[in-house]
Amino acid sequence: MTRSVYVSGIGRSDGRQVVDLGVMELLTRQVGKVGVFRPLAHDGPDPLLDLLRSRYRLSQPQGTMTGLGYDEAAALQAEQGTDALISRLVDRYHEIDRGFEAVLVLGTDYADTNLPAELSLNARLANELGAGVLVVVAGLDRGADSVAAEVRNAHHAFTSLGCEVLAMIANRVRDGHAAEAARWLGRHLPEPVYVIPEEPALSAPTVGQVVAALGAKVLLGDPAGLARDCRDFVFGGAMLPAFLPALTDGCMVITPGDRADLLVGALAAHSAGAPPIAGVLLTLDQRPGEETLALAERLAPGTPVLAVAEGSFPTATELATLEGRLNAASPRKVEVALGLFESHVDTRELTERLSMARSDRVTPMMFEHELIERSRTARRHVVLPEGTEERVLRAAEVLLRRNICDLTLLGEEAAVRKRAAELGVELRFLGADEAEWGGEGALATARVVDPATSPLRERFAEVYAALRAHRGVSYELAYDVVADVSYFGTLMVREGLVDGMVSGAAHSTAATIRPAFEIIKTTPDASIVSSVFFMCLADRVLVYGDCAVNPDPGAEQLADIAIQSAATAARFGVEPRVAMLSYSTGSSGSGADVDKVRRATELVRRRRPDLLVEGPIQYDAAVEPSVAATKLPGSEVAGQATVLIFPDLNTGNNTYKAVQRSAGAVAVGPVLQGLRKPVNDLSRGALVSDIVNTVAITAVQAQAVRGTPTPAAPPQEPTSTTSVPSPAEEGNHS
Repeated sequence: MTRSVYVSGIGRSDGRQVVDLGVMELLTRQVGKVGVFRPLAHDGPDPLLDLLRSRYRLSQPQGTMTGLGYDEAAALQAEQGTDALISRLVDRYHEIDRGFEAVLVLGTDYADTNLPAELSLNARLANELGAGVLVVVAGLDRGADSVAAEVRNAHHAFTSLGCEVLAMIANRVRDGHAAEAARWLGRHLPEPVYVIPEEPALSAPTVGQVVAALGAKVLLGDPAGLARDCRDFVFGGAMLPAFLPALTDGCMVITPGDRADLLVGALAAHSAGAPPIAGVLLTLDQRPGEETLALAERLAPGTPVLAVAEGSFPTATELATLEGRLNAASPRKVEVALGLFESHVDTRELTERLSMARSDRVTPMMFEHELIERSRTARRHVVLPEGTEERVLRAAEVLLRRNICDLTLLGEEAAVRKRAAELGVELRFLGADEAEWGGEGALATARVVDPATSPLRERFAEVYAALRAHRGVSYELAYDVVADVSYFGTLMVREGLVDGMVSGAAHSTAATIRPAFEIIKTTPDASIVSSVFFMCLADRVLVYGDCAVNPDPGAEQLADIAIQSAATAARFGVEPRVAMLSYSTGSSGSGADVDKVRRATELVRRRRPDLLVEGPIQYDAAVEPSVAATKLPGSEVAGQATVLIFPDLNTGNNTYKAVQRSAGAVAVGPVLQGLRKPVNDLSRGALVSDIVNTVAITAVQAQAVRGTPTPAAPPQEPTSTTSVPSPAEEGNHS
């Protein structure tokens, strides 16, 4: 039976989109097919529905997401009564609900709806749909007594109308006393009460919204700049010395277009990171000369400079009522909203109250959500050596917003902060006087460390010289080597100062994993280091190994790769059913390559009799049930394999890229396995989302190995097969 969750408010300005988004996140973690239904909709585009469709890759036809327009609904209710309106909406809902395991229902918004008794209509509709109700109450600018009264009254209103209330949420609460009053009330109601504070970054419009609202001309700026939030508006009319102290973080500077001094001064302050601004808006249809604009572009590349024909007063009047919106074009706001929801709502408790039976299969969306959720449960600390790389900084912003892990960024601190300011990236930096990270419940933070000047450099040089003494490495040479960000980051992992490392967005595979081979070493039960990709297909997640490290593993090493890959799969929620791939299935073929796979399969069965493994087997027989029924009938793996082990790097690397490009799969990895502590490599073409996922994987790996000692002596190094890729191999996943 389809389970429906009805999110309803009791009035306007409750910021309910944050809750809608957060609940959708919870539903897609549990089940593979989630639908969305908005019973009553305004005319024109619906930004929230567009956002849900794009972010959660919904295949649901857009026309089935809404019931009736408000005008049509008001007319129907006036002519035939509420029963007729409810009946029509319930019929529309049942046209789609059978195709989904869960449906998120979005209640009315109380904005120019022309519907009498709107709260009662929402309650009646929720009852007719058999949906549990999540009630959202606006807390903006309310005191403690007012917030508590609103929550109590809303709870009584919905329960007295027969609704199954799942939880109450007081949203956009500014007053600390009001938040405490709502929490106190939650201890006296049968359902939990959650309090979400007001977040200025959500109500702040983006520069792009300012452009649209004013019809402004974009003189300078890139798409990333237009996505910045306008946290404040500062009107410039004074001389530069008096103007600069008035600038605030994330402000939009509004000044007449003939004030080139204020334009240049604001952008220079932004470039220095003191403070970073959202952009500059020039009024009165006045524009600087080409030389001034060229200087402005060099000072702060990507920072928007806009122009409007109106003066400052009408511009200010227009901007006074402009508020930020969640939509598909504002991914940063979406991450802020999700981070806010997850930080202030007990998502485990709420998930239990949603009463969703978890799906047996693991979809790509479920895999990604589970990854993020698990990384937050015992937050770890990851070092990112490429601290000034744009994609890394943008990923760092998401990682901190979602409380996925604490971060250390390597690089010159002034350069890292300046680059973040130029990009409009907002990071929670740990202050210089804060020696320790926050405890349980504290928000994730970042710290910048410069390997060249850090006091750790001498300590690391001594450690590295001792580790590599058998290779003739002196302290003086080690002192130079450890200034390299990859070596410095790897030594931070080894010494337990961080829990894992992710690099490779701007470095080769060799530069990332060579230090790990030299410093971290392999686990006692692993003869080699290998890798897997998590291949997120349309309807499932498969694990491919090894597609990035070992060129031509022998039977023993292939068995090791299979056992490591099965363990990695299980750690991330993919039930391991291992297929040892070859160009023939079963006993149909012969030759050295097939014999190697056959021998490796026997070794896996001997070492891990508990694992489901089949081999040699061809790819189609491994993943397609109809082919498996013909080639290997009765096999517990054939047709349903989840872990696919390739016989060599050539086959594995080309196959993963073919599937990635031809089937539109998302390839997460390579994830290195067999190291004592987690170090993972990125493709140099990695997207921001790829970096976020890889860091989350590293954090989860670190949860399993934290506290494992790393040997001080330099025993075995990885076997020759696990060599650092040669130049011809370095691009094997770029």
